[in-house]
Amino acid sequence: MYLPPHFEEISRDEIKAVTEAAPLGCIVAQTTDGLIANHIPLLAAPDGTLIGHVALANDMHRLVAETHEVLVIFRGEDAYVSPNFYPSKREHHRHVPTWNYQVVHVYGNISFQHDDHAKRAAVGLLTRTHERRLNGTDGWRMADAPTDYMAQMLGNIVAFRIAVRRVVAKSKLSQNREERDYRGAVAGLYASGQDGIARQMEKRLSPADE
Repeated sequence: MYLPPHFEEISRDEIKAVTEAAPLGCIVAQTTDGLIANHIPLLAAPDGTLIGHVALANDMHRLVAETHEVLVIFRGEDAYVSPNFYPSKREHHRHVPTWNYQVVHVYGNISFQHDDHAKRAAVGLLTRTHERRLNGTDGWRMADAPTDYMAQMLGNIVAFRIAVRRVVAKSKLSQNREERDYRGAVAGLYASGQDGIARQMEKRLSPADE
């Protein structure tokens, strides 16, 4: 990933926020059949490994060698930025369009798990986390499903873990602009309905600037 120093994201909290807000990671791997990519919900375990599962019918667990390195891409908010957002554009017109975004690249070694315990752990972690966020104490639990049905569903998946070795993150949020143009970009993004990326930029304004 092209990563100018002023766009490099080094805040662990911000990196965690991006991956948690956009947990559908794109897992990219080189195989004997060439490059493959799969979009899979992922969550971090307490030890930092990424946990997920794929369908048994998905050839990913057959094509990717055990402990092979994979790249996981988490894409956060993004939006088009018009030169018209910058107040200084009216003075010298030395601006061109750009795109703001946040992205996290995670490199690690993948291991597939076919045992019932690992599959239950993967499904349990994912559903518990997302059900609590969505439904609170009324969230769906694995125990809600009939035992035989749950066993059938678990038999149709393969769990996996990715041992993280390296994380590279980028927040391209107009940090290279002067203050008035930065603030103009925030206002322009809000006005064009791009609230998500505007909020990410607004968080970086110091209290004295607001």
